[in-house]
Amino acid sequence: MRHFITIEDVSDDDLVTIYSLATAPIDDELLRGQGVALVFELASLRTRASSATAVHDLGGTSTFFTDHEVGIDQRESAEDVGRTLCALYALCGMRVRNHGIFTRIRAASDDQMALINLLSNLAHPTQAVADVLTLAEHFADGDVKGLRGRTLAYVGDATNVTRSLAVALLRLGVNVNVGAPEGYQLQPGGVEDPYAIAGGGTLRLFDNAADAVRGVDTVYTDTWVSMGAEASAEKRRQDLAHFQVNAELLTLAQAHAVVLHCLPAHRGEEITDDVLDSARSLVWRQVFHRRSAMVGVLRWIKEEE
Repeated sequence: MRHFITIEDVSDDDLVTIYSLATAPIDDELLRGQGVALVFELASLRTRASSATAVHDLGGTSTFFTDHEVGIDQRESAEDVGRTLCALYALCGMRVRNHGIFTRIRAASDDQMALINLLSNLAHPTQAVADVLTLAEHFADGDVKGLRGRTLAYVGDATNVTRSLAVALLRLGVNVNVGAPEGYQLQPGGVEDPYAIAGGGTLRLFDNAADAVRGVDTVYTDTWVSMGAEASAEKRRQDLAHFQVNAELLTLAQAHAVVLHCLPAHRGEEITDDVLDSARSLVWRQVFHRRSAMVGVLRWIKEEE
């Protein structure tokens, strides 16, 4: 049974297959007559829309379950949720607060239901696939291997998005700079660990945005106040104030440098309007490739059968 829970868990060859399947013409109906469960403990726009459209593109149907309806470990245990869904679905995409839920559901369902991580507190692998596809389209005519030697700077709070993105890019030979203040920097260990990647790109950490961005091909940022961190919102804004992606910061990057943001954006905080809406911004192609990424993952999972 194939699962897509972290980038780290997937082999290099399988990742290349996913990238290829993601952008191949949609002329198949691999999911005809099949339903895919989509469980969302956390709010979503792009992830929900891209997942549903990808399932539809491949001939299947999707059923959406909210936190209110499922209530993992509140209304019923993660194990019972897993057993229930496994009795009715062969595939399940989940957006969860606690990454450990994937392990528990795999065990409870005897590994009989393919799981796709649509975001957890530790990883966001489908976003990373979409980001790689976006960069490959822009810089290498769609060839992900053509990204080798490029450099991306992630600026701000190094989160689950940073971890999956860094693992994916480092394995392709892309250098990754992370600019973040103390307490917000990328930490080693755990699942989806960029520090464990050897033989690919170079991971470098900086305590200021300017050094991280200097001479890079891509500048990436994300919200400073993620879901669940609202109580510390004001402190986060103060701590990260010097890590805003704005026109002045971009002057330090390559003239051809592009900007990525996984959205939703808090305009005027982590990124300014003039940058987000500029010709250098590829954020809407990222949105487009969220669907591509899901198509690739679903095809890869079904390819095993």
